[in-house]
Amino acid sequence: MKLIIDVAYEGNQAKVVGGFFENWFDDSLVKQSIKIVDNVQDYVSGEFYKRELPCILEFLDEVNLKEIELLIIDGFIYLDDERKKGLGAYLYDSLAEKIPIIGAAKSRFYNNTKYVQEIFRGESKKPLYISAIGIELPEASLLIDKMFGKFRLPSLIKQVDTETKNKW
Repeated sequence: MKLIIDVAYEGNQAKVVGGFFENWFDDSLVKQSIKIVDNVQDYVSGEFYKRELPCILEFLDEVNLKEIELLIIDGFIYLDDERKKGLGAYLYDSLAEKIPIIGAAKSRFYNNTKYVQEIFRGESKKPLYISAIGIELPEASLLIDKMFGKFRLPSLIKQVDTETKNKW
């Protein structure tokens, strides 16, 4: 089973949405779970992981991680070409480096070219920025590129992203 995780914030709460799927070519999730997290830390520029990582880990406390073969996050593994850790690297470390992580971000992070691959899906002129840890970057990029959906954002990722924006 693979898991897509996204987080949205409102005040000092976070809504963590997890979308579970089996096949890269699926057009719908096997299941979706939601966790509301209270007392979320404030955002600090350059240290986003300090806000998001605790929320994701609280969500994952309720998941049988032995069933998860890979995680997809909205974010980056590394923030720059010097391998400054981003959310994905910290999450990978928190999971004892046992679950590969793919970052699929919608916008570029400054000075980050070596550990990111741009993919263009559908007819979009804007790329997705793919990064990876525990799996080779070219393989991760190909997997995201081949996911179901004809738009920039694969359908399964879009479903999770949309749910984070729904009223809670």
